[in-house]
Amino acid sequence: MQERDKRPGLVKTARNIWEIPKRGDMLVPGRLYASRQTVDQLLSEAPKKEWDALKQIENVACLPGIQKASLAMSDVHPGYGFPIGGVGAFDAETGVVSVAGVGFDCNCGVRTLITPLDKEDAEPNKRKLIEEIFRVVPAGMGKTGEVKLDEKGVNRVLVEGARYAVEKGYGFPRDLEFTEENGCIEGADPKHVSRKAKQRQFKQLGTLGSGNHYLEIQYVDEIYDEEAARAYGLSEGRILVSIHCGSRALGHQIGTDYLHTMEAASKKYKIPIRERELVCAPFKSPEGQAYFSAVKGAMNCAFANRQILAHLVRGCLKKVLGTSPEEIKTLYDVGHNTCKLETHDGKKLVVHRKGATRAFGPGNPEIPGAYASVGQPVLVGGTMGTSSYILKGTVRGMEETFGSACHGAGRVMSRQQAKRRWVGRELVREMEARGILVRGHSLAGVAEEAPGAYKDVSDVVEVMHQTGISLKVARMRPLACLKG
Repeated sequence: MQERDKRPGLVKTARNIWEIPKRGDMLVPGRLYASRQTVDQLLSEAPKKEWDALKQIENVACLPGIQKASLAMSDVHPGYGFPIGGVGAFDAETGVVSVAGVGFDCNCGVRTLITPLDKEDAEPNKRKLIEEIFRVVPAGMGKTGEVKLDEKGVNRVLVEGARYAVEKGYGFPRDLEFTEENGCIEGADPKHVSRKAKQRQFKQLGTLGSGNHYLEIQYVDEIYDEEAARAYGLSEGRILVSIHCGSRALGHQIGTDYLHTMEAASKKYKIPIRERELVCAPFKSPEGQAYFSAVKGAMNCAFANRQILAHLVRGCLKKVLGTSPEEIKTLYDVGHNTCKLETHDGKKLVVHRKGATRAFGPGNPEIPGAYASVGQPVLVGGTMGTSSYILKGTVRGMEETFGSACHGAGRVMSRQQAKRRWVGRELVREMEARGILVRGHSLAGVAEEAPGAYKDVSDVVEVMHQTGISLKVARMRPLACLKG
């Protein structure tokens, strides 16, 4: 039974599913997968904030060529143009491509490594391990990596992605099998990436960055789906390492560069824009194709970045715990700020996922053969003080959300608000008292990422699970975390 909310037009259509009916300039309805608590929060915040996630869902629904619905996952909160947690799929012939639908940290994503270790192996050595990782893994604002590139080298990374890193000795060829798109999206052309963007990548390949990026040592705390856990190689107590980062300054510069291109294209092609951040270009236009090519390059750089960071982590584990790098396997690597050409229901669509993770269901040829019977691993990061999750993609998710799911907990307050409320040094002490070691290059950055600044990731994941969009496989708890 439908239940109308206090915001005109917001309708609850099923448990944890809400709809904004098509009206005015909307070409499709809006749909939220969200708890009552999240919806109440969005409603209460709307009059107070410059950006309103519900209004952003409506605005995206007005863009040419959009299919089915303007979607928002359970971690939804306001973003730049698109809401974070937003998914928009556009007809490849008549639709558009938008910088706001990707974000500035293109292919920010997660790589999770499975070690042969159990919690009792790592617990006594976690301080040595996180200190070694802190020493070896470049993290924080402006840090440079050990891989130094010139423009020719950046051009190779833009085209080859993680394959470039493996060829240079960072990791193993089998890592590519367990990376989205095998770590390389075809069709990137370096000529569509500015020299300034390339220059910003000369010293940043193999760096974690700052903000919400992290490297976390975790253990599997609970298994919910034994069949999927076996397929993924998970067991209770198993030590995992999750790496969360993206394309660094290169991706940000590409977004900045193409905002100007999209602004001009919106006027040139007479595309009505309801919010200035939503400037876009027809996908088939020269401007649209140039941006799409540049995005592919940025995504490839992010895959290479996480590949190198995984190699550095393997070295740290070998030094501290004697673990052979060959025994540390890639569970999966998947992005959550992406724009990709995909086929859904026999139709070519340009799928934008902004703070939303690809979550393909069982039998899809795009996922590793080892996971074909259960579906793609969906890596959902929580906070340094709570938990993270591994879910699996489903057939229902393929049908309803173009194979997309939530990507994390989702913020409930801004970084500035978090810094006013928490003190980084005190937060580090509090985490340690709970058995979680936090090593940060910036105490202010640690405060920004306080667990209380985010939604409860368990509630966010439960919405995905209850709606059948993606199903719980395992929960992980943190032992130690490196922040930028």
